[in-house]
Amino acid sequence: MRLTQAYPSMASAACLLVALAGCGGGSSGGNGGDTPVQAVKVSFQSGSLTLGGYLWKPPGAGPFPTVVYNHGSEQQPGSKPAVGQFFASRGYVLFVPHRRGHGLSQAAGTWIQDIIAAAPSSQQAQVRVDQLLLQVDDVAAAVAYMQQQSFVDTTKMAVAGCSYGGIETVFTAERSLGLKSAVDFAGAAQTWAGDTPMQTRMTTAVDNATVPIFFLQAQNDYNTQPTQVLSAEMQSLSKPHQAKIYPPYGTTPDDGHAGFCFNGTSVWGDDVANFIASNQ
Repeated sequence: MRLTQAYPSMASAACLLVALAGCGGGSSGGNGGDTPVQAVKVSFQSGSLTLGGYLWKPPGAGPFPTVVYNHGSEQQPGSKPAVGQFFASRGYVLFVPHRRGHGLSQAAGTWIQDIIAAAPSSQQAQVRVDQLLLQVDDVAAAVAYMQQQSFVDTTKMAVAGCSYGGIETVFTAERSLGLKSAVDFAGAAQTWAGDTPMQTRMTTAVDNATVPIFFLQAQNDYNTQPTQVLSAEMQSLSKPHQAKIYPPYGTTPDDGHAGFCFNGTSVWGDDVANFIASNQ
């Protein structure tokens, strides 16, 4: 694909816990946004761990293109309804797996923020990297789970995520999992400055990327350097990627961070959907 950068001048089998039929019937195409779908709770295995997540599926039997969406550091990630409804309306399945220690998977481990806080301050940056790398196994297990579902088009799968989930997305892009693309919303925006272990490891990950990556953030996010630095790294290696810093979203850094990721579908939706579709 064409390498593009746009910066504004300013600046294993699992079990279904709820029947998938509850997601709706009808044709195998997208629902066109006229009938909201409902998130379905599912469970899946990551090694010896039983994890949970939320599945958004358009009406019909499929098979549908699919996005595995990585949540951030929030202890209770929920189902990401705005993102789920957006992708379902475009004819995509969206799976929001909860990694160990989070939400529906809280019993499978300790919340990552508690693990980091328990480490000596001089070691916390490295512990953060190590724990996020460990949780890539959960993302890979989620991808494998989706590849077992009859309603998933396994030839059209992408991974995406916000904040810690954006970091997970970049780390996942290193692995050969049968994915076609990755979308990193604001990965490491809150931890980038002065965090040498994270900067080094994410740079290594994009060097090793096996799929095109789209880096995107709002201008009023905590730090836009991750998008700029990592996309420049991919550019230097002639690796396929896209990068965009959007105008400010809301009025605060958190609006420009989590608000942009989880509620800004009207801003980034077309760009993300086009990027994923162009790499299927």
